[in-house]
Amino acid sequence: MSKYTKSAEAIANLSPTQFRITQESGTEAPGSGKYLGNKEPGIYVDIVSGEPLFASSAKYESGCGWPSFTKPLVSEHVAELRDTTHGMTRVEVRSAHGDSHLGHVFTDGPQDQGGLRYCINSASLRFVHRDDMDAEGYGEFIKQVEDI
Repeated sequence: MSKYTKSAEAIANLSPTQFRITQESGTEAPGSGKYLGNKEPGIYVDIVSGEPLFASSAKYESGCGWPSFTKPLVSEHVAELRDTTHGMTRVEVRSAHGDSHLGHVFTDGPQDQGGLRYCINSASLRFVHRDDMDAEGYGEFIKQVEDI
């Protein structure tokens, strides 16, 4: 099992947008994220810690303007916290080891897949293509990625 941590080096390598979103709980503009239209097979990992978060097999087009997933790849890697900012109550999603702000989870997802919609900022993620997963240390998750 890999050790996933937040490091000063990883934080220093973030772009200003990635820093604002992951470290200051920011949000990218709807429709602007680089992974919104990504349909390649693979996994999405925390840009800070590298911990695996979501599989492409759980990604779907929700129409909300951000990449959406029905479930985490490893539930222990996704922390859910009460968020009362902006005059509303929501559930914030953060990476458990990297403590990166990822986005929010809502209960309006596909009912036949559990009913959840993990609405995630692309800037919080790094995509690892299925063909690279083994070489990058994520081989144990290949079976959870669909063939496209």
